[in-house]
Amino acid sequence: MTPGVAADRDSGSTAGAKPRAQAGPGANNGLPPEAGQPPTAPGAAEWDEAVRLLLTAEDITLLAHVSPDGDALGSALAVGLALRELGRTVRVSYGDDPLVVPSSLEFLPGQDLLVPHTGVPDEPELVAVFDAAGISRLGLLESRAKAARTLLVVDHHASNTRFGTHHLIDVEAPATAVLADELITRLGATLTADIATALYTGLVTDTGSFKYVGTTPDTHTFAARLLATGIRHDLIQRAIWDTCRFGYLKVLAAALARAELDTDAAGGLGLVSTVITRAERAAHGIRLDEVEGVIDVVRKSGEAEVALVLKEDDDGALRASARSKGGVDLGRVCGAFGGGGHAFAAGFTAYDPPAEVVARFRDLLADALLPVAPAPANPGDDA
Repeated sequence: MTPGVAADRDSGSTAGAKPRAQAGPGANNGLPPEAGQPPTAPGAAEWDEAVRLLLTAEDITLLAHVSPDGDALGSALAVGLALRELGRTVRVSYGDDPLVVPSSLEFLPGQDLLVPHTGVPDEPELVAVFDAAGISRLGLLESRAKAARTLLVVDHHASNTRFGTHHLIDVEAPATAVLADELITRLGATLTADIATALYTGLVTDTGSFKYVGTTPDTHTFAARLLATGIRHDLIQRAIWDTCRFGYLKVLAAALARAELDTDAAGGLGLVSTVITRAERAAHGIRLDEVEGVIDVVRKSGEAEVALVLKEDDDGALRASARSKGGVDLGRVCGAFGGGGHAFAAGFTAYDPPAEVVARFRDLLADALLPVAPAPANPGDDA
């Protein structure tokens, strides 16, 4: 049930063919933004063009990144609900198989818009991607995004590779939900309680329930406007942050028992790390998405600047989540593994044994120290 008003309750083109979206990084020559042109906040012309594209397209596909968090899925569903309200043909998806909504987000409205990756056209007319810094984050839907006539990227990651044909990127935004809200407003859709629920989910997810340094007065003003629709913010927060199955506690206990502290890592700032095995998850019936919160417990160690959690997925790959308290640029570190994210919150996928991954991660920290901790826009974002 939705925690809303009355909820009670987790390539180019060839002659005669459609033009295809270019899968490259736009004008950035394949380099991450910090090495090329840094993305800036969208200008009026960019917003106007995005609105025009969405209002004139006959068929629209909205994508969240794989293993979506509240910001990715909340933003996509919010815009999907708005477009449906405006009479557009729209679907929402993400490149996981099977497509399973994370347990902490099962309350989200608009899930009737969701289709599996097989339900996305092979050559979509218009694809809008939410909260994905790179096209590889689309998983099984990467090829369809590349084949789209128009590819609109809506994001707030500084590491965004500008892989679309059109971009709405603002690295100062505390959540992609902020950009989704602006888009909905410019589209002329009504801010319903269902749309507000989806946007609020994105906002609280990427601000850590308003405790991360990227939270500003404008963030609270935005939240107030969402609350004014009558949504049950208490139930949303409970579902995201304060609800789990008993089996998760068993998996968490094993992960904490396995945690290791290396006080010499990161130039003496310290690293705490642990691994979650698929065998442990399977023993307690816990899905991969249910262990995303382990990093928020491990990072509490006062002796460590950096926290790393390696989560073994069902195929044996290691999904890494990394967090820093301000002294290390983890976007740079995780980028060396082919991942990315924000300076203080990033991730990657690895296939080597856990001990080797941790050792390489530790070695990279020394070259990513920040002389003065900056004020990041999004220190606790998904990864």
